[in-house]
Amino acid sequence: MRKTTKLFAAAASLALGGAPAIAQNKAGEPVKSIVLVHGGFVDGSGWMDVYKILKKDGYAVTIVQNPTNSLDEDVAVTKRAIAAADGKVILVGHSYGGVVVSEAGTDPKVAGVVYIAAFAPDKGESVASLIANPAPGAPVPPILPPKDGYLFLDSAKFAASFAADVRPDLAQFMADSQVPWGVNALSGSVTSPAWKVKPSWYLVAGEDRMIPPAAQRQMAARARATVEEVAGSHAIYVSKPVAVASIIEKAAHGASK
Repeated sequence: MRKTTKLFAAAASLALGGAPAIAQNKAGEPVKSIVLVHGGFVDGSGWMDVYKILKKDGYAVTIVQNPTNSLDEDVAVTKRAIAAADGKVILVGHSYGGVVVSEAGTDPKVAGVVYIAAFAPDKGESVASLIANPAPGAPVPPILPPKDGYLFLDSAKFAASFAADVRPDLAQFMADSQVPWGVNALSGSVTSPAWKVKPSWYLVAGEDRMIPPAAQRQMAARARATVEEVAGSHAIYVSKPVAVASIIEKAAHGASK
């Protein structure tokens, strides 16, 4: 009877928010759970090579499949992934995924946030506001006019703008398998950016023709992020998975200090 009572008490503790021992990270231990968030026009499959490296190095990796209909919906999906992860989490966002992780990253389980060639908005900012006034001479992404509330990139210009250093057949596949990006997601604004309260890291893609490298550097500096820069296209998470996995693992170690 006592044993049964103890079991019910333990279950009640968990139901009321008590955390099991495995959900904690001891001080000084690297964070071992990674949550990867993709950006607009693509899905989570582009993380495959980064995923393989992180898994080989002993990390538990979750790849979020955001519907990219609205920021609120994408944040909700990401928060479910955070909740399901074991222990503390390093939250990683590429491109528009940076907006998602900026909003979702204030979750108590998030130990640090990593931006990969990503938007890192401040309070009240959105992708729409950040791209509203491009610098003179900056490359203009080949975004087609919205159709039924969704956006696509011009397939003929996709490789040059998004994936210039990706294997040509793969870049063409990415162009032909685009995920519709909702205008509502583009205009979704951040209420409380994670980089203001969590340590952050930023990988600048030095040859990006979607988010200009200069804009990436400015956002990274504003976030006081630990910055690395690698020559690569906007699809650097596909073309340079070793560099991307490296900064994520540095974050996992750095966030534990």
